[in-house]
Amino acid sequence: MKVAASLIPVLCLAWLPAAMAAPEGTLSVHILNQQTGKPSAEVTVVLEKKTDTGWQTLATGKTDSNGRIKSLYPQDSAMAKGVYKVTFETGDYFSQQKQASFFPEIPVIFSVSQENEKLHIPLLLSQYGYSTYRGN
Repeated sequence: MKVAASLIPVLCLAWLPAAMAAPEGTLSVHILNQQTGKPSAEVTVVLEKKTDTGWQTLATGKTDSNGRIKSLYPQDSAMAKGVYKVTFETGDYFSQQKQASFFPEIPVIFSVSQENEKLHIPLLLSQYGYSTYRGN
């Protein structure tokens, strides 16, 4: 009984790293091709965090058939305050569509003001322009 009682504090702390990690969907992205009105599937998206020495890559993913990545931020760590960059590799996407494009990649730099803040970055895309905003 004494052994079981002494394990209780240890077992209670075991869940702590998971509880502090980023919840699923902390950062999501969505790409819509304005020219076709359809989602942009299979676009590589890279997430980086600004550090004192440059940009640190945190995650890479590809949009699904609906043009979405539902959870780009790694779920094994908390999304801390700071400056981040999401880069949409649009040049490869347009090459696969056999279309020219002015922007080979689209970097979106944004600030996170609170830990594990729920963020969504949509991208409205065409061959020669784009727009983005803070979604929800």
